[in-house]
Amino acid sequence: MAAHDSTAAASSTNAGLTYHRFRIDSGLLRQALISLRMSLATAELPADPAALRAFALACQGELKAAQTAVQLKALEIEKLRFQIAKLRRMQFGRSSERITRQIEQLELQLEELETGEAADAARAEASQPEAPAPARAKPRRKPLPDHLPRQEVLHQPAGDSACICPACGGGMGKLGEDVTEVLDYVPGHFQVIRHVRPKYACQACDAITQAPAPSMPTPRGRATPAMLAHLLVSKYCDHLPLYRQCEIYARQGLELDRSTLCDWVGQAAWLLDPIVAAIRAQVFAADKIHGDDTTVPVLEPGLGRTRTGRLWAYVRDDRPFCGEAPPAAAYFYSPDRTAVRPAAHLANFTGFLQADAYAGFEKLYRPARTKPGPIIEVACWAHTRRGFFDEWEHRKSATACQTAPLVEAFFAWAATTVAKLSAKSSLAGAFNYAINRREALSRFITDGRLEVDNNIAENAMRCIALGRKNYLFAGSDAGGDRAASIYTIVQTAKLNGVNPEVYLRDILAKIADGHPINRVLDLMPWKALAST
Repeated sequence: MAAHDSTAAASSTNAGLTYHRFRIDSGLLRQALISLRMSLATAELPADPAALRAFALACQGELKAAQTAVQLKALEIEKLRFQIAKLRRMQFGRSSERITRQIEQLELQLEELETGEAADAARAEASQPEAPAPARAKPRRKPLPDHLPRQEVLHQPAGDSACICPACGGGMGKLGEDVTEVLDYVPGHFQVIRHVRPKYACQACDAITQAPAPSMPTPRGRATPAMLAHLLVSKYCDHLPLYRQCEIYARQGLELDRSTLCDWVGQAAWLLDPIVAAIRAQVFAADKIHGDDTTVPVLEPGLGRTRTGRLWAYVRDDRPFCGEAPPAAAYFYSPDRTAVRPAAHLANFTGFLQADAYAGFEKLYRPARTKPGPIIEVACWAHTRRGFFDEWEHRKSATACQTAPLVEAFFAWAATTVAKLSAKSSLAGAFNYAINRREALSRFITDGRLEVDNNIAENAMRCIALGRKNYLFAGSDAGGDRAASIYTIVQTAKLNGVNPEVYLRDILAKIADGHPINRVLDLMPWKALAST
């Protein structure tokens, strides 16, 4: 990695710090061109010459804007590479700890940009598979290390065609073979799988036959489903950014460029989008869900500082009341905490929502909401308790500990007690928090499906809190969206008692083998694997 960074720095310096200004992001540009061609193909061209000219000018403007956006992104990538290389040269000075943190921040931002580029390229290729893939400016692909163990898989042509010509029935002789080496991960070590495909030529009619190439999750990729699953779980479940994974693999003699790992993660995340959508649909089909959100720092491009984004979790878990539906968790990312975010997430949900007293949720509890139906508030006693507990911790107030064992008695006592307190005191605020939510706090008494607290959702947020300590921040809004998608998969697998890495390995292999999109429900964590 250091050699690559030094090369990037030298190249940037020799170019007068232009950072290869005119090298464009081919994946994004290709997607923009495809979108433009699709709009031209479906548009009704005007017959009037003046209107036709205006339409052509508008198309030219749209293309120019797309090219400019792509060039700016490519410039940002090269600028980050240059900055990282420069900081690495300064790393051994007096401020090495601060510089190391700067390098980590830039590495993560670059990782998010390159992973997003790979996902965009995969999406563009899927939308127009017949178009030739453009050459991408990537490091030269190195052979897989010789020291890794090899497992050979022989792919013979179907039937007896290795011996009998399918065209004329004559005998065939071996002409040669093609060998494809792919990187596989077995828990604890890496290995190389050698796919050997012999070629056979007919001795009578010169017809050539060969087994088809083995299916892989990513086009032209060298990563098996097991390798991709290990990358995703390491990044999103064990919270190891890709640049750190590169360093770990290098210690095992496996040199993989970060941009290569970004390609694999971006393409794998795109492949998993239908599964994410199906899990989210499962969550919002419930009669009762739990909701919560938490902060996630997001890097501001070019400014070297972070802003506050949000990760939202909605959890369906009917197991406490012996419900038969499998549990599932749906995560979403947003750049802010405005009320439009939960409104969009819950646009198709109707039923009970157990959450904290966030004002954005409270706006959803309108009796007049008829499409698709009302959302009924269920409040959390754990949140209610916090105000009283904090008051006891800070002031040792005896009043804060005298809650009655029965809910009705508690509210009667609360109404009497709060009248004796200063309206501006924090203790009065704790009482009013409870009193104002009396109905929502009492719903669990009459409906056995409901919980006394919102711990189900808060437990689903623990992985985010752990991740914040390791990866520091999200590199971009797109990176936040991608993280929310993979969190949806790995946390739902955990809720169903399924090892996320085993699950991802299984479904990525099925997707590579051509699993039909109309049977995506067969790939859900509660169906794909009976046990781990």
